[in-house]
Amino acid sequence: MAILTARRTTKRFGGLVAVDELDLEIKEKSIHSVIGPNGAGKTTFFNCVTGFYKPEEGEILLNNVSLVGLAPDRIVRLGIARTYQNIRLFPVLTVIENVLVGLHSHLKANYFGIVANLTSVRKEEKEAAEEAKRLLKFVNLAGKGDLFAKNLPYGEQRRLEIARALAARPKLLLLDEPTAGMNPSETQEMMDFIQHLRDELGITILLIEHQMRVVMGISETVTVLDYGKKIAEGTPDEIKRNPRVIEAYLGKGSAAEAQGVAA
Repeated sequence: MAILTARRTTKRFGGLVAVDELDLEIKEKSIHSVIGPNGAGKTTFFNCVTGFYKPEEGEILLNNVSLVGLAPDRIVRLGIARTYQNIRLFPVLTVIENVLVGLHSHLKANYFGIVANLTSVRKEEKEAAEEAKRLLKFVNLAGKGDLFAKNLPYGEQRRLEIARALAARPKLLLLDEPTAGMNPSETQEMMDFIQHLRDELGITILLIEHQMRVVMGISETVTVLDYGKKIAEGTPDEIKRNPRVIEAYLGKGSAAEAQGVAA
């Protein structure tokens, strides 16, 4: 069953077609990677899914509910959360406060309840703090809740950003280059962690990633974009042997050479 479906999704910026009639299905509880050269339209598609951009044509469905035209906060409540290529934490908030921000969409307290210090509000705040601590433990940041986010090492900031996304209780988690800037050891830890997310929580993962080691190591399905169009889709083994993919990354000469070697 597909949890996310895009049909002929098209996004333009003036005369530039950033996403060009894209058809895509993301199977529930899968790890699905979207790859392609710089400027292929990967992050633009993420922005269409999460409501930051509205596609001019086509549709995007989450469990058969249209996302086109919905505000980002509404899409979060429907069950989609994301991280960013460049880490977007609140650096001078504490670690636990960053996670609590992610819980906001599920909290019921309003301004008047907070001012009146209602029992129900205090109870909800306590429960939220406990859930934030549980998420920090899940991402191996237990005991670091009182640190400022900016004081965490780079790899831990990445995990904190994922914890904040998990606080929104997503069915589908979009990860935009989660291993960017990591050394090989940190990259392997993140690969293991992403698989753990899917296996332990049953969350569907849609991944943008440039490191082929990561894509080929954890993905069940890989979609390749080039100039906004889907040029290939399949298993990691199928993709790494596809001449159109090799050509998109390395040029026609490399594609021809790869075909000769394969022959």
